[in-house]
Amino acid sequence: MLFENLASRLQETFRRLRGKGKLSEADVNEAMREVRLALLEADVNFKVVKDFVNRVKERAVGQEVLQSLTPGQQVVKIVYDELVELMGRSDSRLEISPKGPTVIMLVGLQGSGKTTTAGKLAVYLRKQGRRPLLVAADIYRPAAIKQLEVIGREIDIPVFSLGDRVSPLDIARAGVERARDAGRDMVIIDTAGRLHIDDELMGELEGLKEALSPQEILLVVDAMTGQDAVNVAEAFAGRLAITGVILTKLDGDTRGGAALSLRAVTGKPIKFVGMGEKFEALEVFYPDRMASRILGMGDVLSLIEKAQANLDLEKAREMERKLRSMDFTLEDFLDQLKQVRKMGPLDQLLALFPGANMAKGLKDLKIDEKELVKTEAIINSMTKEERRNPAIIDGSRRRRIALGSGTRVQDVNRLLKQYEETRKLLKQLSSRDKGRLLGGKLPFFK
Repeated sequence: MLFENLASRLQETFRRLRGKGKLSEADVNEAMREVRLALLEADVNFKVVKDFVNRVKERAVGQEVLQSLTPGQQVVKIVYDELVELMGRSDSRLEISPKGPTVIMLVGLQGSGKTTTAGKLAVYLRKQGRRPLLVAADIYRPAAIKQLEVIGREIDIPVFSLGDRVSPLDIARAGVERARDAGRDMVIIDTAGRLHIDDELMGELEGLKEALSPQEILLVVDAMTGQDAVNVAEAFAGRLAITGVILTKLDGDTRGGAALSLRAVTGKPIKFVGMGEKFEALEVFYPDRMASRILGMGDVLSLIEKAQANLDLEKAREMERKLRSMDFTLEDFLDQLKQVRKMGPLDQLLALFPGANMAKGLKDLKIDEKELVKTEAIINSMTKEERRNPAIIDGSRRRRIALGSGTRVQDVNRLLKQYEETRKLLKQLSSRDKGRLLGGKLPFFK
């Protein structure tokens, strides 16, 4: 889970603070020591940690906090404000050209995920009503042009290329002209990966910048590399004057050091983060929402946005009606499962709920996406009548369903048992204390 270790430690530290009626300066010092250790273990830059803790401590030992009726909450509010400040206060929008196509250059080390990110960025821009064109300007890496063309076909976005015998500058210039002629308002240029110490290749990027005057030069870095990502960003920012950063693989980074250090070290904002392998898994980076998640307050706004973008409102209303009337079938469950999975991996969705990091049960809940795929396969192997009335599924039907779904009879039995348990729970919810029962886990997500 994103920021899992950092979030757990900080939340536990502040839980102890909130338990005190009054805070002394010694209490604040002890809490700040825990915060410092938590940030260092999360691979946050040492200087960033030192400055951050000093700013929080300076504000936290003031009379406003120490004499407050809720001093622990005041300290949490200060830490939240400083985290937001550290990561950039507000989301940084892309600069759009007032006339002609907007040019975006993607730069970075080889293997940082630039080409895939180019496809993700194109999909994101299309959702915003833009008409992007991908330009294959990486002539050095074998099959780089082919990879971008394959991505372009998969996401149905055009790719401009002139092969690998033409200079990147000529390709980029021709790509911008093609975009202008074709009415494409966004040009995403996929450049070759290079080391920041490679003078010749860095000079090539400077030439592209001078010739194209791009509105955005976005550095793509791998969040999993921690402080190495920050060092690379600092070097590129000094040489190329990048306008922002795209952090890839943030969903796999349990520490989060790069996300917390980049803005402070480079002065450049994180504009997007990669949160999965799918082309839709590129998200705008919101410092306030990220700070909220780190402190266990959840990220309800992002959850709502995901739901609005992926869920069918009419189907959701119909599902609510069926749940209330106990008319809930395996067919309905399959439909809901498909809709929810469109929103992304379930462990990522759970992390958006307030208190998810510390909630008993949710904290250690491991959701195996393979099990969900297996569940889909089992239900898909049933006839329509079986999905609507599971009571008719006898031994021979269970063997047929298992064979058709590539699973075992035990798997089919387990699903049917969980379905019956869920129906019983829903029946209880309709007749007893809903608030008390909602604290339990639905058997489908055991």
